[in-house]
Amino acid sequence: MGACMALCSLASCASCLCGSAPCLLSGCCPSTNNSTVTRLVFSFFLLLGTAVSVIMILPGMETQLKKIPGFCKGGSSIWGIENKVNCDIIVGYKSVYRMCFAMACFFFLFSLIMIRVRSSKDPRANFQNGFWFFKFLILVGITVGAFFIPDGTFNTVWYYFGVVGSFIFIIIQLILLIDFAHTWNQAWVENAEEGNRKCWFAALLSFTFLHYALAFAAMVLFYVFYTHPDNCTENKVFISLNLIFCVIVSIVSILPKVQEAQPQSGLLQSSLISLYTMYVTWSAMTNNPNRKCNPSLLSLVSGSSTPSPTSAPGEVQWWDAQGIVGLVIFLFCTLYASIRSSNNSQVNKLMQTEEGQGLAADVEATPGDDGVRRAVDNEEDGVTYSYSFFHFSLFLASLYIMMTLTNWYQPDSDYHAMLSTMPAVWVKISSSWLGLALYLWTMVAPLVLPNRDFS
Repeated sequence: MGACMALCSLASCASCLCGSAPCLLSGCCPSTNNSTVTRLVFSFFLLLGTAVSVIMILPGMETQLKKIPGFCKGGSSIWGIENKVNCDIIVGYKSVYRMCFAMACFFFLFSLIMIRVRSSKDPRANFQNGFWFFKFLILVGITVGAFFIPDGTFNTVWYYFGVVGSFIFIIIQLILLIDFAHTWNQAWVENAEEGNRKCWFAALLSFTFLHYALAFAAMVLFYVFYTHPDNCTENKVFISLNLIFCVIVSIVSILPKVQEAQPQSGLLQSSLISLYTMYVTWSAMTNNPNRKCNPSLLSLVSGSSTPSPTSAPGEVQWWDAQGIVGLVIFLFCTLYASIRSSNNSQVNKLMQTEEGQGLAADVEATPGDDGVRRAVDNEEDGVTYSYSFFHFSLFLASLYIMMTLTNWYQPDSDYHAMLSTMPAVWVKISSSWLGLALYLWTMVAPLVLPNRDFS
């Protein structure tokens, strides 16, 4: 409950900064457009929920709570206080499931409410861009109610919701990564044309080489530590296939016809996508239930060939390396989705955003008669992003956070242990294949459909 109180106080601060539409801007407000400020505040809600989930799953939290007299059920009581709090639910993986359930319900509700909002003149747009205090109360209310959900089949059913939602969110992550790579390449190429060509092209070449070097090093390490001559056939297939696919998309990106149709495509994007694909491959292999093919990071560092006791089945280790990397990538994608300004028409169509919208398109706010800066309403003629799709993306992000913090482990039949399973492996690997296919499509679409405008 203390974590919920912390969430309450932090979000109240956010509501003070941006309390209504148009948003009141302080000196530290990151944007002057309603469209960007709104996305940042909703993302802030998601990040606060993530922080609370991390606190709840920290090791030793349940032990510390049970030390409080009269707090947990079954614990010692003082002065006749009846122990009513089930500490098994408010900490550990069960608390993460309920916290992420609340956030998912909150964003899914907004996704339904905001369907087909065309401009800020729609009455629903006022609720999208303002009333932050009331929206925060709704989130708190759903969160409190979620902790009253009995165990039953909730954990198992919600696990499968998390698997499906996380699969889709990994694809969205890759789309955002493609968009970021295109924007990065375009910006540096323009700088090279306007300034020191040798310097900028050397920088492009250096980062391209770095990405490929890291991807190749990761592949070698995968073969060394995650495969055995007479075992781990699945891992061998995953590594080999993704290596072949990365080589294919890299070659396609520099083909003359592709370069002619898509001048912004190049090896920088392919190198970044290849590196991300290797991360997803590694993340999948860390969920392999075969311990011989899934050594713990601690055993690799220490040089021990036996699995670490901390990685035994039934224990959820959210602080392992792949979980931390997953959180970092999630934070990057969430922030980038809020402030992105893309000129890539195909990615904009996939993400349902308008071209060139974001921080780069901001208009400087001018102080009003009272001297207070207010956000500019830049959506009177039309929204710059799909409100409904944005909330649906945050709904999927909530499920992805749940799966990442619990390391994609599945609750077993007695709801006390968490087990690593092959479905999680296949979900991650298949998402990497689908993501590579999407990236390949962004390059060859103008050649396959020459009559369509992809400019």
